[in-house]
Amino acid sequence: MNLLGVLARISSMTMISRVLGFVRDAIVARIFGAGMAMDAFVVAFRLPNLLRRIFAEGAFSQAFVPMLADFKRNQSPDETRHFVQNVAGVLSLALLAVTIVGVIAAPIVIWLTASGFAQQGGERFDLAVDLLRVVFPYILLISLSSFVGSILNTYGQFSIPAFTPVLLNVSFIVFAVWFVPYFNPPIMALGWAVLIGGVLQLAFQLPWLYKLGFLRLPKLNWRDSAVQRVMKQMVPSIIGSSVAQISLVINTIFASFLVSGSVSWMYYADRLMELPSGVIGAALGTILLPSLSKHAAGEDVAEFSALLDWGLRLCMLLILPAAVGLAVLGFPLVATLFMYQQFGLHDAQMTQYALMAYSVGLPAMILVKILAPAFYAQKNVKTPMKVAMISLASTQIFNLLLVWHLKHVGLALAIGLGACVNAALLFVILRTRKMYVPQTGWRTFMLKIGTALLAMTLILWAVQTFVPLQWDNVGGGHRVLQLGLLIVLAMVVYFCLLGAMGMRPRDFKRAEK
Repeated sequence: MNLLGVLARISSMTMISRVLGFVRDAIVARIFGAGMAMDAFVVAFRLPNLLRRIFAEGAFSQAFVPMLADFKRNQSPDETRHFVQNVAGVLSLALLAVTIVGVIAAPIVIWLTASGFAQQGGERFDLAVDLLRVVFPYILLISLSSFVGSILNTYGQFSIPAFTPVLLNVSFIVFAVWFVPYFNPPIMALGWAVLIGGVLQLAFQLPWLYKLGFLRLPKLNWRDSAVQRVMKQMVPSIIGSSVAQISLVINTIFASFLVSGSVSWMYYADRLMELPSGVIGAALGTILLPSLSKHAAGEDVAEFSALLDWGLRLCMLLILPAAVGLAVLGFPLVATLFMYQQFGLHDAQMTQYALMAYSVGLPAMILVKILAPAFYAQKNVKTPMKVAMISLASTQIFNLLLVWHLKHVGLALAIGLGACVNAALLFVILRTRKMYVPQTGWRTFMLKIGTALLAMTLILWAVQTFVPLQWDNVGGGHRVLQLGLLIVLAMVVYFCLLGAMGMRPRDFKRAEK
């Protein structure tokens, strides 16, 4: 199995989802702008989305995938299927309980996570509560969907889970375009889009799960020793995964006290961040965890370190130009995707500032998705948990230092700086414990990337400074053409310079059995 080819397939599937996500956000921005209703939806949707990252893509997958890889390698197919059934039973019961509590306690949850809404009272608070009750069952649906995706990834079926998020974006687009007039208030259409999208995501993967022989009724067997090991591993994983999500919740609380629109500006900026985060970071993390787990199970230290080195080099090659591009092309991106009708010039500028602040921490955010799986593959969940807690404390210190002067921009910058602390500590620990030994050539590699990045940045700055590009009072097609030319120019300059300095795609090929 060529991991570079697998990465390309996963990234292409994720790219489809992200492009549709931008279409969805452009439609939503056009209809709802960045006002009171959109603030309420962002707060309501963020909570189940954060819980999904904690229970499904975070703590659960970190505890479950290495154990499943171990069963696949050392146990019979029947024993592996029984293990999956038992885990499915416990996970389903836990998620059902969380969902019921979330729906019943919606006013309390909104009061705790968006205190500014509660203080200001009135329509925004009530609307957030109503939306939360509709979208909260999404946590049950998407967590089960992620559970199925973890199984498919472990068995090499990477493309199906990577394509699945497309369905949520399709649901958003359909509801926003055709069903908004049938809801009162109209923003409720987005709440139901989330719920239906969760159903579609789970149902779509089930045929492939059936082909692998894992589509069986869950069993509730708390006494199974393997299930108990997964649950034991999940406890510190939940704490570690929760830290990043708690940080986002705290930032939402801060933002809820700022001027109306602050929550939405940060949301739209974060959505733009999700393109490189998903296409590069999530894709690399998805393929690295099963492969690293396999090498850890076989106690192959050299291959473990070499695979991690490969992931880090690819990360630097792809994420650094993405971070620079988001910062330098911030306003063209925001104007092209969102600046229509209810989303005005002021909203675009505020979102651009948040995006520039977020981009500072983008490389670190992606590095965490590569470095943390190195610990999870070793069934070490406590170290990333402790590092994440330090990162959380650091982020809140940055929040307090920055929010009063930089407002929502300071909150975005604090998240990025906290991620830098997280990535730096994980890297130092891996090196200190000799779990990762860098391959030769890193200094030359980074010098080539730095040179190409500098040239790309200067050319993009010069074009935007001296060429009369228009982003306001022109049609969407005109903006798309201009933005497309800028992106193509950036890619040509960056990759052609790397090619001229001797870097080739074959240098990043890696085969895994």
